[in-house]
Amino acid sequence: RNNHGQLGNGESGDQSEFSEPVKVEGIADATAITTSGEHSCALHITRTISCWGNNYSGQLGNGQSGENAASSVPAQVADITNATAITTGANHSCALHQNGTISCWGNNEFGKLGNGTDNNYSSVPAQIANIKDATAITTGAGNSCALHQTSTISCWGDNWYGQLGSGTDDSYSSVPAQIANIKDAIAIATGGAHSCALHQTGTISCWGPNWNGQLGNGQRGYNPSGLVEVRPVGVIGITDAKASETGYEHSCALHEDGTISCWGLNNHGQLGNGVWRPQPVVGFGG
Repeated sequence: RNNHGQLGNGESGDQSEFSEPVKVEGIADATAITTSGEHSCALHITRTISCWGNNYSGQLGNGQSGENAASSVPAQVADITNATAITTGANHSCALHQNGTISCWGNNEFGKLGNGTDNNYSSVPAQIANIKDATAITTGAGNSCALHQTSTISCWGDNWYGQLGSGTDDSYSSVPAQIANIKDAIAIATGGAHSCALHQTGTISCWGPNWNGQLGNGQRGYNPSGLVEVRPVGVIGITDAKASETGYEHSCALHEDGTISCWGLNNHGQLGNGVWRPQPVVGFGG
């Protein structure tokens, strides 16, 4: 789709969709890329960032916002010269810096920019409060999380369904809140509203809404037992994971032997097997 110029090829509109890859204009030195529903961003070898696509809430970070602020070509994010990682949420973006700090821009509903406010938006990067030792960053639709040098995790933003993992389901937090009972994390991933942490032991724990079993703890549904988990819960049967990733309402793990397990929503066959607990994805590994 390219209705907001999210393909970055200089075109936009409902008639400019492409079913084959098209080259993003003006980028020849990218080291990482991240995409969301309607905008994308690239990290450059110069540690600067450029973004393109929808910019209604200032998610491109170039100081502009509004219905007519979309860009069909990459626009440089303001005031970032030392980024090491980039991630995009539904309508906000965040960057990890060399010094362990994080800055975010775009929509700020539920305080998901993490700067201590819940203003409508910021069209330029705003620094996250109280984070100086981050090693990784991930964003969901309404929240974001950081992995720290201490192997702990903190999250901020929407918390209506316990997605901050702090032990409560308060409405939101505009500053980072520490995840309960995690002290050995080596990676973090955030989906639409749930998050998962990979531990040094090869196990995985997840938290947040569990309507379709995306937490992998053997429960699901809109009943009290399966609705949400406000603290991390262990994913059943996984002890040898070396990577973890989350989709909107499903999750996957890469195992030491090269196989993959997925769990959660399967309405489009995203699990490869049609069950709600981790099972091998057909065609990968042994």
